[in-house]
Amino acid sequence: MPSLKAELLAVLFAAGRPVSLRELKALGHPEEGLLRALRALEAELEEGGLGVALERVAGGWRLVVHEGVLGAVEKVLKPSPPRLSKAALEVLALIAYHQPVARAELEAMRGKSVEGVLDSLLERGLIRVVGEKEAPGRPKLYGTTERFLEVFGLESLEDLPPLEDGPPLLLRG
Repeated sequence: MPSLKAELLAVLFAAGRPVSLRELKALGHPEEGLLRALRALEAELEEGGLGVALERVAGGWRLVVHEGVLGAVEKVLKPSPPRLSKAALEVLALIAYHQPVARAELEAMRGKSVEGVLDSLLERGLIRVVGEKEAPGRPKLYGTTERFLEVFGLESLEDLPPLEDGPPLLLRG
């Protein structure tokens, strides 16, 4: 019979995405036991001897490449991170910090049209429509997605860097 750590490792490996505690409860173990096993697994993998690490992101846990072996992975797989244009990053930052936000509000903050950029971010699954504004025409309101958290390695929106005086640096100038 495999250990709980082995079961967790197998589930996280097979999932290829963050897995929530709620989902892990399907293994039939109490929450406290699952959390204890996840912490133990995280500590074991942190040493880097197996080349993977456990990362808490988007309200769940996922396996990622340990930083100690990133060079080997890059040599073999030559990964290229998804590229976002400067405009897409600007709009995404505005949405992340001001959500829920309407297109007109984004355009007012940015001073430019965001229609094409919104379409691109929606297609990539980084943002979604989260509702409608109580205003004439009922404009759509946009917010970030779990995919946004995954791509940027955030557990929640509270992990965004704090805004200092003014907009984020990438929005200045």
